[in-house]
Amino acid sequence: MTKTSSFAPIHVIGGGLAGSEAAWQIAESGIPVILHEMRGVRGTDAHKTDGLAELVCSNSFRSDDATSNAVGVLHAEMRLAGSLIMRSADANQVPAGGALAVDRDGFSIAVTAALESHPMITVTREEVTGLPPEEWDQAIIATGPLTAPSLAAAIQQRTGADSLAFFDAIAPIVHTASIDMDTCWFQSRYDKVGPGGTGKDYINCPMDEAQYNAFVDALIAGDTTGFKEWEGTPYFDGCLPIEVMAERGRETLRHGPMKPMGLTNAHNPTVKAYAVVQLRQDNALGTLYNMVGFQTKLKYGAQAEIFRLIPGLENAEFARLGGLHRNTYINSPTLLDRSLVLKGRPGLRFAGQITGCEGYVESASIGLLAGRFAAAERRGETPSLPPETTAFGSLLGHITGGHIVSDDEPGKRSFQPMNVNFGLFPPLEPGSVTRPEGLKRFRGKDKAIAKKQATAARALEDCARWLEG
Repeated sequence: MTKTSSFAPIHVIGGGLAGSEAAWQIAESGIPVILHEMRGVRGTDAHKTDGLAELVCSNSFRSDDATSNAVGVLHAEMRLAGSLIMRSADANQVPAGGALAVDRDGFSIAVTAALESHPMITVTREEVTGLPPEEWDQAIIATGPLTAPSLAAAIQQRTGADSLAFFDAIAPIVHTASIDMDTCWFQSRYDKVGPGGTGKDYINCPMDEAQYNAFVDALIAGDTTGFKEWEGTPYFDGCLPIEVMAERGRETLRHGPMKPMGLTNAHNPTVKAYAVVQLRQDNALGTLYNMVGFQTKLKYGAQAEIFRLIPGLENAEFARLGGLHRNTYINSPTLLDRSLVLKGRPGLRFAGQITGCEGYVESASIGLLAGRFAAAERRGETPSLPPETTAFGSLLGHITGGHIVSDDEPGKRSFQPMNVNFGLFPPLEPGSVTRPEGLKRFRGKDKAIAKKQATAARALEDCARWLEG
């Protein structure tokens, strides 16, 4: 039975991880919630049950290391914030080494039971086919990458034709600090200085003919993933996987995304590269660069192995590997404000994967934030945003404005879904990382680990202060 309250309810649409977490956070603050979930009335092509927070892919929440792994830091921050998703995952953990993996059925059952038994939550099994009505003055849409077509159409009609992506063509993203700049150099093609550009806006990785041929051979032989039936026809112009281009002819890539024209190797200006891989700045911080034109269906292991054949990327650390799949998400940086409200529609928030985050805990964490923000507004307060130094804040920053707009490709969508990673966190202050006592050499892997540890420690300290405040 729902407990009486002087507050009007907040409506949450979607009972996945984000919607479940949002509903929990709102209810735990003493505000009633109506959680609308269509499964039980209408299924999806991926879900097998009508349980809330059903895991449709892996049963892993990935690394649980909060000392030097970004997703582990996010786990820890969610636990500090009283996350239902993390509580249920911890209670249904199965052996997985340093990762947090769960019994998927037990996990969903635990989340469902907690929400259905909460006195401030009403779970309604129905499909919401359009945007929430105006009388739902506080609402959260958390319908995920498999948003029902009718609701997706309503969102698109309200926000504009180019606001919603139904297909995700992802190029790998590399941590800038892991690129060997003794091999690579900064230069735009023909030294072009576009709006906001300097003429040195790309990182260039040169290849000679033998390296290029070896790379093409590796791409063609690489292990690829197949498409699920419900993902539909995968390929369209301008979005061919890199390995498909390689199969169409040995010279295709060096006349396409790997063309060497207009580029001069700053380290060896008299020798013309046979082919060049370009990386473009991906976030405002400059800590991440994406591999231009390298969307791929190669399996993750094959990607890491093959892309490290590229000169300058031998020791590359990937913030995200490539992919090509069905995914519904909005162009959040242009549509949402910092508290996830749809611009021009006060009180209507988006949460979870539909906002442009990837991963179970990332989705749940944005649901957590949306729930807290909505509850604050219902109480008449201004939502308190998490510090940008936290995992919460860095992921929120990416969603609401941390991307780079492409100057040389007008109209091209530059915002892409992302997992949490240290490349989204602001750099440490100078002097924050010092050489450990007794260690003669402090560089390379040792220094990289120390930077991650310092970033993680800063995040958790700042998150605790934010939650206390």
